[in-house]
Amino acid sequence: MEFREEGGEPVSPTGQYFNSSILSVAILAVLEFEVPINDSQALSLLQDVFLPINPRFSSIMVRDNPDQKKQWKRVEVKLEDHVHVPIFPSKMSPESYDEYFDDYISNIAAEKLPQNRPLWEIHILKYPTSHAASTLIFKLHHALGDGYSLMGALLSCLQTAQNPSVPLTFPSLKSSSGPKITHMTKIVSQFFSSVIQTVSDFSWSILKSSFVEDDRTPIRSGEDGVEFRPITLSTLTFSIDEIKLIKNKLGVTINDVIAGIIFLGTRIYMQEVTQKSSNEHCTALVLLRTRNIEGYTSTKEMIEHNNANMSWGNQFAFLHLPVPKSTETSNPLDFVWEAQKMIKKKRSSATSYLTSWLLDILKKFRGPEGAARYIHGTLKNSSMTISNMIGPVEKMALDNQPVGGLYFMVVGPPQCLTVTALSYMGKLRVAFGAEKGFIDSQKLKASMQNAFGVILEASNPIPPAKAS
Repeated sequence: MEFREEGGEPVSPTGQYFNSSILSVAILAVLEFEVPINDSQALSLLQDVFLPINPRFSSIMVRDNPDQKKQWKRVEVKLEDHVHVPIFPSKMSPESYDEYFDDYISNIAAEKLPQNRPLWEIHILKYPTSHAASTLIFKLHHALGDGYSLMGALLSCLQTAQNPSVPLTFPSLKSSSGPKITHMTKIVSQFFSSVIQTVSDFSWSILKSSFVEDDRTPIRSGEDGVEFRPITLSTLTFSIDEIKLIKNKLGVTINDVIAGIIFLGTRIYMQEVTQKSSNEHCTALVLLRTRNIEGYTSTKEMIEHNNANMSWGNQFAFLHLPVPKSTETSNPLDFVWEAQKMIKKKRSSATSYLTSWLLDILKKFRGPEGAARYIHGTLKNSSMTISNMIGPVEKMALDNQPVGGLYFMVVGPPQCLTVTALSYMGKLRVAFGAEKGFIDSQKLKASMQNAFGVILEASNPIPPAKAS
């Protein structure tokens, strides 16, 4: 399933889908500072740096009458309404503030952004936790743009910590392409294979979004209204160098390794809760970017560029990937290889374009709410969503205040579990948004850590000792 929108005053179809009575999805971006944050310049930074990035940050969605399409309407922004500085008890330990932080972020994840003002807000937490001396949380509605657009906006406010005049750098976004197929028989074979894959994927996508649900498992309750229930947000950190080591040993991509770790960790967790779940049907929706570019561009280029690949907006695709069953795999590395095989097959399919066409048809005959209902079904009938992005290679700073950690979470989808991953300074921060009271977040984290260790060990077997 693919979503694409372009800038302009009318609200794009995707913006309407993600901000409807059926679906309301937002992104939390969490910046962990190494020093106590100085918020004295917060309002001036927002006024002078953040708001000018895009007119949407100063706009609300309006519709003059029911027959008209929604428009972005510029309004006067009262920054005080968008900046929240919570007050906690003083002089407590970082571990105690961890609990306050967890409860606070759970609350803001569950709250909908008010529709009578621009769809964003920031939260400044001045208390030390076990992860940071202070924390800043951006909450931005997904209708404003996708992760690429919003990450570009966020990074426009930040500088390199060591030398603010030097721009931040990133690993390349562009996947390495293999050798080109030039033999005509192979081209024909590849074409027909793609057609067959497209028909299969598109048919299955419609069934999954409309009729076929995943089994009820320890990560999927199958109940209505899970998007309105509180979540627990937890994170793990992995070494990018170790992930690259696995990647190089297995001849796969970093995305394949990440997906394999999450798939194996999910099965380990499910089996620890109930043994029968090792064979239950579980589908992950993996979000892949559809922009054919090598790295982030400036927000000015996004807004002004005519090339759709570089424009501001939502441009991503959902891939339905069945999580391999434990009973069908004897080697932990099979989870990585299965992820590679499935992602490669899905990428060769044109299902995302057909799904975009289907959403346009639904919007035409049933309105944006009808298309939003289809997307809601896609999410609800699956077990989890996985999304990953890249962050800067160097340490960054906001107003000369160094950022030690960075992660994000998508909130509002009708699922019990959402997994995100973001690289920063040679580390991969994986975050888990799990329904509170239904998923044991600590056990889930331990299962993911276990999966990473097992895959790392299996990809680097200890050579046999030489005979004496």
